[in-house]
Amino acid sequence: MRFIPHQYQAYATQRILDTPYLGLFLEMGLGKTVSTLTAIDQLLNDYFDAERVLVIAPLRVADDTWAREIHKWDHLTHLRISKVLGSADQRRRALKADADIWIINRENVEWLVGEYGSKWPFDTVVIDELSSFKNHQSKRFKALRRVRPMIKRLIGLTGTPAPNSLMDLWAPVYLLDQGDRLGKTITGYRDRYFLPGERSGHVVYNWKQKKESEERVYEAIGDIAVSMKAEDWLELPERIDRNVPVRLTGKAAELYKKLEKELLIEYADADVVAQTAAVLSNKLLQMASGAVYDEDRGVKLIHDAKLDALEDLIEAAQGKPVMVFYNFQHSLSRIQARFPQAQILRKGKDGNEDIRAWNNDGIPLLLLHPKSAGHGLNLQESSCRTVVWFDQIWSLEEDQQANARVHRQGVRHNIVVIRLVAEGTMDEEAVEALGRKAAGQEALMQAVKARIERVRG
Repeated sequence: MRFIPHQYQAYATQRILDTPYLGLFLEMGLGKTVSTLTAIDQLLNDYFDAERVLVIAPLRVADDTWAREIHKWDHLTHLRISKVLGSADQRRRALKADADIWIINRENVEWLVGEYGSKWPFDTVVIDELSSFKNHQSKRFKALRRVRPMIKRLIGLTGTPAPNSLMDLWAPVYLLDQGDRLGKTITGYRDRYFLPGERSGHVVYNWKQKKESEERVYEAIGDIAVSMKAEDWLELPERIDRNVPVRLTGKAAELYKKLEKELLIEYADADVVAQTAAVLSNKLLQMASGAVYDEDRGVKLIHDAKLDALEDLIEAAQGKPVMVFYNFQHSLSRIQARFPQAQILRKGKDGNEDIRAWNNDGIPLLLLHPKSAGHGLNLQESSCRTVVWFDQIWSLEEDQQANARVHRQGVRHNIVVIRLVAEGTMDEEAVEALGRKAAGQEALMQAVKARIERVRG
């Protein structure tokens, strides 16, 4: 296919060529991959300013998306790629292959750095989904930080640079400029832009942004970041968001309230710290979806109200494919038991076949976990018009990325995103937080505390 770049794609490509390290903060569907590959091709073959290019990506994206983009566009088909995936022996063989671009999944970054040490060979590195390096304590961040001085060019791609708070920006930006703009340490960054919030002893559980911090941070990194919103550039078909209330009645409502009270009353006189709040929220969201794990990892069934609601939505789709996001394994099992036609995306080459089948309307009901389907999957070519969130989540990044699998450039019809919200449950708090764009740890903790107060009152 001939590539005729949109204006913003040409601009993004030129910025990569002009800037040794750049954050391409383009929203989902704006063609970050093809813009980056176009720049890489020119750096390799026109400017001779790159020799060995490494792409770090989520596993499924590393295995499928980059190769598919190269084969899709006429001007890129000459590029040779080597997938550094599989066992250690397979990865080592792939590293020795004659290629232009080597692609590795982010879980193996630490291994790759260990393989080469001070003999790091890649002068150009692309991090596909830069925000997945937001944890400054993670092994992948620490490993890449060690070899960063040996990298001549670094390109970071993401649609959500600070998915939950400005705190998420320090580590990704450090990988870009080695601390020149936001500081060499996370401690210095916190002191400059944040105030300590709740704490237990010397441990601070959350940090609050200082006034005007957001403006100051984005001003500081403006020269190494390209930020664009899809709505400013693409005339996408409409995305319609609907919350479908699910009522718990009779014994189901009584059992939910009983379990919620027993769970929360234990913490009524205790501080709800981050870890505890996350556990409580997780349990309450499970219960809202119809089941919960007990202490022995057995499943306690509570209700089928969401399964019934999902059945109605599938029927209303009138034979069109339906995509369903689940967050809990017992939700997956219960959906599969009710709907035998449902399929999940398999791993590796089988998963690539599943993607093709979905895009050709060969899968009537596709079940996806937001963590595994969050980045890089192109699922917009099917005739699916209905996306259903069976379980509710707190992560704004996962929510945005997951919905953008179908509502992105190339989709030809409106998409309806439906959230099944169990009335009077933690579902309502999570959906409200997403609506405020405040999803994250602080919203989660406040919601749990509010429910404790309700139960205690």
